[in-house]
Amino acid sequence: MTAAESGGTAEAGGTLARTPFHALHLAHGARMVPFAGYEMPVQYRPGIIAEHKHCRTAAGLFDVSHMGQVVIDRDDAAAALEALVPGEIQALKPGRMRYTLFTNDAGGVLDDLMVTRRDDDLFLVVNAACKAADIAHLQAALGAASVRVLEDRALLALQGPEAAKVLDDLVPGVVGLPFMGGGRFALDGAELFVTRSGYTGEDGFEISLPADMAAGFAERLLAAEEVDWVGLGARDSLRLEAGLCLYGQDLDETTTPVEAGLTWAIGKRRRLEGGFPGAEVILQQLQEGPARRRVGLRIDGRAPARAGAGIVAADGDDSIGTVTSGGFAPSVGAPIAMGYVAAGQAASGSAVGLMVRGRRIEAKIADMPFVAHRYAR
Repeated sequence: MTAAESGGTAEAGGTLARTPFHALHLAHGARMVPFAGYEMPVQYRPGIIAEHKHCRTAAGLFDVSHMGQVVIDRDDAAAALEALVPGEIQALKPGRMRYTLFTNDAGGVLDDLMVTRRDDDLFLVVNAACKAADIAHLQAALGAASVRVLEDRALLALQGPEAAKVLDDLVPGVVGLPFMGGGRFALDGAELFVTRSGYTGEDGFEISLPADMAAGFAERLLAAEEVDWVGLGARDSLRLEAGLCLYGQDLDETTTPVEAGLTWAIGKRRRLEGGFPGAEVILQQLQEGPARRRVGLRIDGRAPARAGAGIVAADGDDSIGTVTSGGFAPSVGAPIAMGYVAAGQAASGSAVGLMVRGRRIEAKIADMPFVAHRYAR
């Protein structure tokens, strides 16, 4: 197995890295595409719509090994990380997980990430496209010695209403994990770290495991009739239906958590104390409101609006915002989108126009999620 196949980063010269599941993807008819420096499956033989529906009704298996797995190991790990994010990390109990954000001095989002407090360290999962920058950011702030990148681990997500049953058959005890909880489990003499989390709106799990056993473990999951692979295409439509942000489209360094509707990720104590990058801007927006807001969009007709489409006022062609994500929603049976509009135009039910390839299509501001979340409670 090469370094790239074991979850390593792309080599110099533009060579795409490969995850430990590459051969398995090809065996299942995957169409591979470049993504965040990796060769990744965009879809399999059944196609994006079938994969999407399978995840909503059974259990979809996602290769997310391109994402960064990082451990922070120091006595004051929680306090040190809090200096970089607006979330309350010190309040996390062992075995609990939190969504948070790296912010810059202007209040913009450098990345969004998951943090799990374990008995002896913090376990982070960061986005693939931001992985190198995030690791450098952590090492500069916390010291390289306390930031450990798990290059020899793979990462799978198993999502859908049958996920808990299937995974508990192989890894007994995972069904007892609460939503946004995690724990260590033993399998064939190796340690798995499993969290009850994911990015589809469904109940599900993310499984960190040694790269050298990853393909075999995936085959055992796929042997269950409830499980099929799901590629990047359906991953995107699933998270869009769930109203969840994609970094680089719905979140970036010019977008604040308040504009993005992620104020729930800003801890109560942090709102009082500040002490994180961009706190002045973010706390002012919490008090006074932002100039723009992220909204959902339900589109009339069948034509989708993609990222970059302009949003215009109902009664004219005055620009009021931009679409950041959009596409056909198989569970809704219609195109949907989300984007940012001027705060005064963000009321649910408001009519707007979307400019798609030079022509206007009608839409309405809509509440999110478009499909109700079904997380374990």
